[in-house]
Amino acid sequence: MVHFSDPLLEAMATRRSLGKVGPETPTDAELMHLLAAATPVADHKSLRPWRLITLRGDDRTRLGEALDAAGSVDREPGERNPKPFRAELLIALVASPREHLDVPEWEQHATAAGVGHLLQLALWQAGWGVKWRTGHLANSPEVRAAHGLADHELLMGWLYVGSIDDALRDRLTSSSRPILDPGPHFGQMPQSRDRGIRARRMRTP
Repeated sequence: MVHFSDPLLEAMATRRSLGKVGPETPTDAELMHLLAAATPVADHKSLRPWRLITLRGDDRTRLGEALDAAGSVDREPGERNPKPFRAELLIALVASPREHLDVPEWEQHATAAGVGHLLQLALWQAGWGVKWRTGHLANSPEVRAAHGLADHELLMGWLYVGSIDDALRDRLTSSSRPILDPGPHFGQMPQSRDRGIRARRMRTP
């Protein structure tokens, strides 16, 4: 397994999505502090086309009800939707694009996704477990209404955040899981057919 002497690169290389996290969560003040590390994300024209919504306590019940209203429910009557309760803190990531002639909507969505990923890294480096969850009901009318989204906004999912117990942390620290080989995902711009023909002609005596 590759290791990096730089702590930031090491945190990036060892980040894991944790499907199960503990009950402790960062406070809003801690989140604001960590978010400052995510705001320098690449952002054409500095439009800041994103916002975050925290869900704690009964907020998760409201989300569960919205998910149930949006789709079929395969549970006993009165049983709550368990999905929002996989963590004590959910952070909804919302892409909130602004009209701009030079910055298309897809580019602004990419900026919002960048904020989500950087915040994940910041939380991970601070010792928190995180998993980014989405789902086909994320932008259903009921779920959108529960989050108070405007028509132009897009819910990009939720960061499920919580503590990491000591046993799991030890397993993660000693993990021998290999880092992805970047080779297949790295290359150069292909040479066009015309350029190749011209280059061969130039080499011909």
